[in-house]
Amino acid sequence: MLSFMGIGAQKAGTTWLHANLARHPRIGFPGGKEVHYWNARRAVLPEQWYRDLFATGDGRVNGDITPAYSTLEPEVVARIGALFPDLRILFLLRNPIERAWSAALMALGRAELTLGEVSDQWFLDHFHSRGSLLRGDYARTLAIWCEVFPARQMRVLFYEDIRADPMGLLRRVANFLALEPTSAWTPEVVAAPENAGVGVPLPPNLRKVLLDIYRPRIAALEACLDQNLSHWYNSDD
Repeated sequence: MLSFMGIGAQKAGTTWLHANLARHPRIGFPGGKEVHYWNARRAVLPEQWYRDLFATGDGRVNGDITPAYSTLEPEVVARIGALFPDLRILFLLRNPIERAWSAALMALGRAELTLGEVSDQWFLDHFHSRGSLLRGDYARTLAIWCEVFPARQMRVLFYEDIRADPMGLLRRVANFLALEPTSAWTPEVVAAPENAGVGVPLPPNLRKVLLDIYRPRIAALEACLDQNLSHWYNSDD
């Protein structure tokens, strides 16, 4: 059955997390990464299809890591909780300013455009889009999911730890899932990037726009987590 769910955030290292958890012999991803059931496929596939997907019967701890789940509405999260009351939730966070920039660059590439072909207004429109704003509103996501799942079933992780202590992060996840770390997690393997961005620096004028957008959202997250995240305001990620 479904044991855990990774709900985001987009461009916050979920591909890295999936790749490394998939190396654990006791962890399974029957639907691959990003099943997208609850945000898209639910309209055309019954809930039983989703439940059957994880009924593998092989004793593995099965998961679904789909960053778009961070944008789900409360009634959808409530339905997930009704079906899977013991589900464990992983929420991997990244500085929302850098996340928004990385996501915009990804969208640029998917549109088959280059930096030289778009103006700053293209980025401003993307930054202010509903999808981008929802994906960076971590406090909203936590408020919705915490209404359904108790704190003991949720873990908030940080993108910075993938760089600073990847092995430590994976060990915390393994402990959360009641598993022992695997020998497949060697220092060389876990240090390797997955789906890395293009590495284009965020221009100062666009950083100012994103800072104005996300300053109150970061403050709301600080209050939610009771944690100082002021380094995000000046970080280059």
